[in-house]
Amino acid sequence: MAYYANIIIDISHEKLDRAFQYRIPEALYAEISPGVCVEVPFGKGNRIRRGFVLEITDCAAYDPEKIKEIHALAKGSVAVETQLIALAAWMRKHYGATMNQALKTVIPVKKKTKAREKRMVCLCMEESEAQKWLAIFQKKHYTARARLLEELLQHKELSYALVTQKLHVAPNVIRALEEKQMLRVECEVEYRNPTGHLICRKEPVALNAMQRKAADAVISAMHQGVQGTYLLHGVTGSGKTEVYMELIADVVKAGKQAIVLIPEIALTYQTVVRFCSRFGERVSILNSRLSQGERYDQFLRAKNGGIDIMIGPRSALFTPFSKLGLIIIDEEHEGSYKSESVPKYHARETAIARAKLANASVVLGSATPSVDSYYKAMQGEYRLLRMQRRVAEKPLPICHITDLREELKNGNRSIFGRKLLALMKERLQKKQQIMLFLNRRGLMGFVSCRACGTVIKCPHCDVSLSLHKDNRLRCHYCGYEETAPSACPFCGSSYISGFSAGTQKIEEAVRKQFPDAKPIRMDFDTTRGKDSYEQILSAFKNQEADILIGTQMIVKGHDFPNVTLVGVLAADVSMYAADYRAAERTFQLLTQAAGRAGRGSLPGEVVIQTYNPQHYSIVTAKNQDYEAFYRQEIAVRKLLSYPPVSGLLLLLLTAKEEETAMATAEELAAFARGEQIVGLKIIGPASAVVGRVDDVYRRVIYFKHSDSRCLVELKDRMEGFLKETEEKSRAAVTFDFNPMNGP
Repeated sequence: MAYYANIIIDISHEKLDRAFQYRIPEALYAEISPGVCVEVPFGKGNRIRRGFVLEITDCAAYDPEKIKEIHALAKGSVAVETQLIALAAWMRKHYGATMNQALKTVIPVKKKTKAREKRMVCLCMEESEAQKWLAIFQKKHYTARARLLEELLQHKELSYALVTQKLHVAPNVIRALEEKQMLRVECEVEYRNPTGHLICRKEPVALNAMQRKAADAVISAMHQGVQGTYLLHGVTGSGKTEVYMELIADVVKAGKQAIVLIPEIALTYQTVVRFCSRFGERVSILNSRLSQGERYDQFLRAKNGGIDIMIGPRSALFTPFSKLGLIIIDEEHEGSYKSESVPKYHARETAIARAKLANASVVLGSATPSVDSYYKAMQGEYRLLRMQRRVAEKPLPICHITDLREELKNGNRSIFGRKLLALMKERLQKKQQIMLFLNRRGLMGFVSCRACGTVIKCPHCDVSLSLHKDNRLRCHYCGYEETAPSACPFCGSSYISGFSAGTQKIEEAVRKQFPDAKPIRMDFDTTRGKDSYEQILSAFKNQEADILIGTQMIVKGHDFPNVTLVGVLAADVSMYAADYRAAERTFQLLTQAAGRAGRGSLPGEVVIQTYNPQHYSIVTAKNQDYEAFYRQEIAVRKLLSYPPVSGLLLLLLTAKEEETAMATAEELAAFARGEQIVGLKIIGPASAVVGRVDDVYRRVIYFKHSDSRCLVELKDRMEGFLKETEEKSRAAVTFDFNPMNGP
């Protein structure tokens, strides 16, 4: 009986977004399975291409005589789990992408890298025999052989590197003795371990009654074979991580594996240290800052059962665990869980889909849950678990609001309000630590002319250029840069300067105001190095710095016991973004920032500086009152038909010519209207928030519907329409469900 494989060719092209059937050679029957990477002849010229096996069948799709044969297994490839293939198919369906794009997302490692070997030189003869040979070598003045044998008589086995580098014994000498069967060289694969440098020690963990109740709710359900999705809503400092570890311990004890997602690489160091202290070497990390070799080795360790727990950002979700039992998503509200490249998947939804395939459970944790998740918990789709008090009954920090309008009226033009300045002075005198949060990077924001109002923009993108310390203006979309002008290029006025402060400016102001203080800055610009996150966080935790200044990455999940003051310097920055989630993000950032204070034995205080102290996101953040915020925010969402009450689909159309982008947008909008879907709302076409990036024009259409499934169906119909009426002059089309950021 002949067997055939349906294979997706590794070419990212819409035309080839389907399976092609190939005959499996009899010699490869045992080696071909779903997920395996193979080489096949493709096209009229039978050029050898790579592809992934989706399924195996004994039914020929057409004339067996015309079906080509698989050429070979791809050399150096890594097999993909069948489960991940199924997940890729789900992602392709729900997010709008080619199957190739979905596969390339779920395959964590694209190619094999050279394994790192550990080589040992071992003595393989009796000691008395070795002594005889040593005497012979010494007599004949074979000094290298004598030196090696003398050392082996003492230690029996030595590192190959030590022999060649420290003992200065050449490889040909080792080979000569190996040929005489006096010694042997043993090789074993040594996996690169990115957590190997961390000191891991076992520590007993005792949960309090509140933590125990939350953990037992999940554990008892898992023991009964019930797998579900749980939303753990715990205030900052309530000990969510200890609950995570208790759940993982139970899963690992049952012989299963766990994935822990964190929102940013910045959280990896502290999180991994805590997990290593509980689980030792069975923990690893997988993120973009690892070298190709490190990533490949973590992939193999996970696939071969060498680890039980993988920690990392969004991409760690695709760890090839064969016995997955639990997925934890910490800080589940974070926008970084949404992919900005095709397929534009959300890790939360995708984790739930993978968990269903693996019969695993999902735990979503946050002090400020996303409105989407809380809404689903209220609807009964998720099970809500609450932890409303801090560990050891520590009080939440006292929160003050500074009205910057009043500060300006009273003549204070400083970055620091009077309340914050007084508290900073007091904390520095007491040798306590301070965190200053600003959601900006760079020395200043945009540069504008005070005479004519002109803002200096990127010539390739519809965004302002950012001024940096080296007096260079940079575009953070396309990378364009130029020297900052000394006069307005439009009216010639010298009244041109940067507007609003950035983290570098804050650092300079701190040094000027408190010359004896030791500030340290953590933002995108200071964390470009591989270990820069770890170095900055370690320095601050070890109290080598008094003040930590930074952007969003400093306010999420970090635990510094000596921090007793947090200053939010510009609470309004995220409030007026062109995004329906702006109020939610503001509330989350402020609450998370406030939660960094008073986590140790000393009480904490927070100062929120704002131009709009009456806004509900600021008032509820001050009171750490999530329910009050949710009630007001969900009312707004219902009124405006925004997620999670309604589904939202964004179509982004991009083209080199503005007319092409707009024509394609109008064509698709007309098609959608013609489908006559009851309840469908169409907004646009219109220019994107950033209408041009790197000389590519961007147009958008928004679709709303109370049933998200109708939007998925609409997406399928539009994809079919585009394929059936293909035109080379069309703009590129990208689908984005419930977008997290404006295009």
